[in-house]
Amino acid sequence: MIKAFSGAFALSLLAAGAAQAASVAKTYSYFSIGGSTLDEIEEQLGRHGPEVKGSSQRHPGATRMQFNTRIDYVDYNGRCKVSKAAVTVRAKVILPKWRRSRKAGKDVQVIWDTLASDIKRHEDRHVEIAKNHARDMEKALMRLSPQASCAAVAEQAKALTTRLLTRHDTAQSEFDRVEGINFESRMLRLLRYRLERMQAASR
Repeated sequence: MIKAFSGAFALSLLAAGAAQAASVAKTYSYFSIGGSTLDEIEEQLGRHGPEVKGSSQRHPGATRMQFNTRIDYVDYNGRCKVSKAAVTVRAKVILPKWRRSRKAGKDVQVIWDTLASDIKRHEDRHVEIAKNHARDMEKALMRLSPQASCAAVAEQAKALTTRLLTRHDTAQSEFDRVEGINFESRMLRLLRYRLERMQAASR
C-alpha cells in the first residue's frame, strides 16, 4: 500500500564558491480526503493521492526529490582536482489530510491516526536515505583523481553522480519493496501499541 517513493530527480552540477556539507531542504504539502469508513478512506486515497512516476496507481503519500551538486576545482601541481563538493537534497513530502466525518467511529479515527503516522514515517525515511546517499556522493567526488584539465574532472564528476544516483534509486525502491511486504504486520503492531497506550491512559 505504501509505495510512496517518487523517482522525480534532477541533477545540477555547478562550479561553486563556499561549499557546504550534505544537507536537506524539506517541505511538506497536503492533499485532502474524506470518508467515514476505512473502505471510503482507502477509495479517497486511491482517487486523490499523488501520482508516482513509473506507476499507474496513485499513492497515499510521495516524496519528490532534487539533488543539487556544487563543486569547487583547484589547480594542483599543474593538474585540476576537486577541492570542495556539496550535495543538497530538496525534498517535497506530500501527505494526506483527513477531513473527519461525524459518522466516523472512534475505531476509524484510531486506525487513521496510526496509518497517517506510518505514512509520514515512511516518507521521512525516504528523505533520510537520500541524505545518506548525498553524503556518500560528496565523499566520492572528493576522491576523484586529478586530471589534466578541470573539464576532464567535471566529466568524471558527471559520470560518478549519474552512477551514484542510480544506486540511490535502487536503494529507495528496495526500501519500498520491504515496507510493502511488512505493511500488515507493522500496522497491527502499531495499532496494538496505540490501543494499549489509550487503555493505560483511561485507567
